[in-house]
Order: sequence, then structure tokens, then C-alpha cells
Amino acid sequence: MRISIDQDVCIGAGQCVLTSPGVFTQDDDGFSELLPGRADGGGDPLVREAARACPVQAITLEE
Repeated sequence: MRISIDQDVCIGAGQCVLTSPGVFTQDDDGFSELLPGRADGGGDPLVREAARACPVQAITLEE
């Protein structure tokens, strides 16, 4: 799996971080980003839920 975050769409709601803190974090401006080495989800079972929780669908998962 490959995870990508559209920074132009992200509003910094932080739902991804709350749902899957082992994969997502927020930068200094509050926008979502992936933790280093977690672009593949790191086997976290909540990655799909984190993508669904994004209110603006800024997170894309590719198999």
C-alpha cells in the first residue's frame, strides 16, 4: 500500500492523526504528513479508517 496526502486539499483537521498516530503526524502549521518511513502504512490496520475520517478526502491509498 502507498499513502499520499494532497497538501493542497488538507485543512489540518487532524482526524488522521487521531485515528492512526503511528502513521500520521501534523507539521508546524497543523497540516497532515506521514511519519518518516510510513508511506506504506507500516502495517497499521487503522490506515483505511484514517483515510475515511478525513473530512476533505485529502488522503489517498493505492494498493
